Amino acid sequence: MTKVIVYYAHPGHKHSHVNRYMARAAAAVEGVTYVDLYHDYPRFDIDVNVEQQRLLDHDVIVFQFPFFWYSTPSIIKEWQDLVLEHGFAYGHEGDKLAGKRFMVAVTGAGPSDAYTHEGYQHFPIRTFLTPLEQTARLCKMQFLAPYVLYGALRAPEDGLVEPHVDGYQQLLKALRDDRYDLTAAEKMDVVTFDKLPLRKEA
Repeated sequence: MTKVIVYYAHPGHKHSHVNRYMARAAAAVEGVTYVDLYHDYPRFDIDVNVEQQRLLDHDVIVFQFPFFWYSTPSIIKEWQDLVLEHGFAYGHEGDKLAGKRFMVAVTGAGPSDAYTHEGYQHFPIRTFLTPLEQTARLCKMQFLAPYVLYGALRAPEDGLVEPHVDGYQQLLKALRDDRYDLTAAEKMDVVTFDKLPLRKEA
């Protein structure tokens, strides 16, 4: 069984349209470690030793968050700055995360056509996630195509919350059980609930 950890970051958790349900679903998956960063570190006093050990203990690292100003919520940046130390995650002898897999599960407020060169966001959502992808590469981790929900603000009215949350649970279980089709995922810019690259159970 592959060891998966989910880091959840949402500063407005109780007002979330989708992420709070995703978080609840992730926490319920047996064998998956769930960490709520804002709950555990309300003053951003991140315990570097604890977090580095968590990374060492897991094979797949998932960060779940809403897209904030084309980036992550601030606690994720703080976590990166402190936890991914030189000599641990990168640099001379910094190979402790080599071979692990890294993925983000992100929700965007705008519709999918907004995240195109012709749309009002002007770039695909994957482009905005380039710093995280490069972080994974610098740390010698494999960056997996992000799990994305577009139109998150309208998701309850559009009936998208339940299928997206269900897809998220399926994805986490597949990662845990080595049923996630990495070859198929490499060909995808993003993963959505209706296009999950899963292998059938034996």
